[in-house]
Amino acid sequence: MEETAIGIWGVPLAIFAGAIRVSTPFIFVSLGETITERSGRINLGLEGTLVFGAMTAYAVAVITGSPTLGVLAAMVAGAIFGLIHGWICKFPKVNDIAIGIAMMQFGLGLAFFLGKSFIQPVAPKLPSIPLGGWATSPQIQAALNINVLFFLGAALALFLFWGFKNTRIGLILRVVGDSTDAARAMGIHPDRVRLLATAAGGSLAAIGGAYLSLFYPGSWNEGISSGQGLMAVALVIFARWNPIGCFLAALLFGGAGALGPALQSVGVTQGYYLFYAAPYVLTLIILIATSSPTRSLAGAPGALSLTK
Repeated sequence: MEETAIGIWGVPLAIFAGAIRVSTPFIFVSLGETITERSGRINLGLEGTLVFGAMTAYAVAVITGSPTLGVLAAMVAGAIFGLIHGWICKFPKVNDIAIGIAMMQFGLGLAFFLGKSFIQPVAPKLPSIPLGGWATSPQIQAALNINVLFFLGAALALFLFWGFKNTRIGLILRVVGDSTDAARAMGIHPDRVRLLATAAGGSLAAIGGAYLSLFYPGSWNEGISSGQGLMAVALVIFARWNPIGCFLAALLFGGAGALGPALQSVGVTQGYYLFYAAPYVLTLIILIATSSPTRSLAGAPGALSLTK
């Protein structure tokens, strides 16, 4: 009976499991970028931060034998990248996009250079929570073997949604993001707030990288990201800078990314590889749908701009 059920629900089950696995880096990168953009700054360098975080986490986990220390080291590295980006962007007439692209290339290059010696060693993986212990099927058990970072990402999305509206820090962040002049009139230092917000965003993005190298796919190599850091920027726009929206949109992106592997897992041998492009097509559709020369996006921070 259970085998029949697995046959019927094979593809949905595989997509569900894949959505959770693939979405976790999107969750952390998009939440980090939400914090940054809520302060009025955009950071396209998160792709480099993600990859450098993946390398840092893997290297530290190999050296220390502790994946937890690997994640913490990645967070520190991501915060440093964010501080560098934020410090450069505080100068007048500096283009956020140009600096972000430069930081992305810097992060990628530095990760590939420092990470060459860690491609072969095997690092310990992050722990997961087996929610499928009630089932006798290995497929169901594997589908419900969920990494703890996914639950932390969900909790963080809820906390940020509440925090933006109900805490002093959230109020300051929103004021700075909506109007630099209003923030200065209130005695707030916009550059300082944006610097810290960019550092926090980089730290969260690096957690997404740590997940990639220490759980899924669980290895370090130069092609580990596949552009997830850049796609997360489109995800933030799609979610209208709402943390819960980011979480749900990340699941949508994760499900799109899981289509190809899900079809392959149930025996589809032709054409399944076309579905590997689904996340990139979805990103393109979102960017086209949200682009308009005549209207601003609902929920967009008022001070969010490319130059200052």
